[in-house]
This record gives sequence, structure tokens and C-alpha cells, in this order.
Amino acid sequence: MVLAMCIGTLCMSFALRGIPMGTANAVWTGIGAVGTVILGIVLFGEPKNAIRLVFIPLIIVGIPGLKFTSLS
Repeated sequence: MVLAMCIGTLCMSFALRGIPMGTANAVWTGIGAVGTVILGIVLFGEPKNAIRLVFIPLIIVGIPGLKFTSLS
């Protein structure tokens, strides 16, 4: 776990070279949220109701949207 945290921090530091901190944090959080929901559904049998399945792609679309709008 500590190794994964170190690798994650290193990746975040590389991302901060090209995009603002707010965008990097939003992207980081969005990836974590989508991953957590998907793992919850697949591994722990959490509900797959329609509204959850609608919002997962919205987060996925929002992540590159934030990155592209922060490029100038």
C-alpha cells in the first residue's frame, strides 16, 4: 500500500507540471471515485441501478473535459 501511495504521489507530481493543481485534484478524485464505484459493484455486489450507471460515464466524460479546458 505504501508503495502504491508513493507511485501515486509521483504520478501526481508529473501531472502538476502540465496542468493546474485544481484540475489535477479533480481528475485524481474522479478517477478514484469511478474506480471505487466499479470495484464496489464488481467485487462487493453493490447495486447496479440505472441512476448509478448513468452518472459513472458523466464522471468519465468530465475528467478529460476538465483537462482540455485547463490547457491554454
